[in-house]
Amino acid sequence: MKQLSWLLIACAFVSVAQAENIKRNIPYAEPSNERQMLDVYAPDNAKNLPVVFWIHGGGWQVGDKTSVQLKPKVFVDKGFVFVSTNYRFLPNVDMGTIVRDVAKSIHWVHDHIAEHGGDPKRILVMGHSAGAQLAALICTDERYLKAEGLSLAIIKGCVPVDGDTYDVPMIIEVAAARRKALGQPNPKFGHYEKFGNDPVKHRDFSAVNHVTRDKGISPFLLLHVADDPNTTAQAQRLGAVLTEAGITTKVFGAKDTNHTKINENLGIADDPSTKALFEFVTAALKK
Repeated sequence: MKQLSWLLIACAFVSVAQAENIKRNIPYAEPSNERQMLDVYAPDNAKNLPVVFWIHGGGWQVGDKTSVQLKPKVFVDKGFVFVSTNYRFLPNVDMGTIVRDVAKSIHWVHDHIAEHGGDPKRILVMGHSAGAQLAALICTDERYLKAEGLSLAIIKGCVPVDGDTYDVPMIIEVAAARRKALGQPNPKFGHYEKFGNDPVKHRDFSAVNHVTRDKGISPFLLLHVADDPNTTAQAQRLGAVLTEAGITTKVFGAKDTNHTKINENLGIADDPSTKALFEFVTAALKK
């Protein structure tokens, strides 16, 4: 009886894998390495479907494309192709190289996602934490996609989730003031160092400084934890800049959650952030 149960479970996993057509560890750069690979999840017989491009978090130092929780299944079930990407880490490479890795990954998606049933002209860029900063920057600073021969026009929506670095100088200043008030030492590798030890670089890696009217920036949904003063302030700051530039923007503060759970719960049917997400996606794809 026990063997039969395990056999049924194994068959169920095979069935899910076939239905989703999961392709793992696809290199998007040469020479191939594990930090420059992506995974693609697609419905069976997918054709010309919108694409969700997911960027994981981890402080630009840890994390993996497999940390996607419910998202691939939920999006695939709703008729999307879901892509999750890796990128190289600090301190092995600098922040600019990380952003360029993400742009290269999007380039691969644009050129090859039709082979997996996706529409290269309907890409939604999303990310959590450090991935939120990368998503916001890629979707506002056109230089990274332009270097890959692409434009912001391929992006139909951007969903950064609970990021604290859309305005890097702002978070550096707030954190420094808090440490001073509490008598705490400066971190050895905090935001100041991660973003390049240079105020000019700090401004350049801030999405708020690349938002302008009539640039082709897609609509934004900024999800954040309502009780977190840092991510709330950053979401409101970027939201205000986007709105001022005439870009369709919604800032949604999730209650009774935290930095980890807001990400893990995306896809749960009765989750408020999930509801806001799919309302946004539906509207963005109509434009």
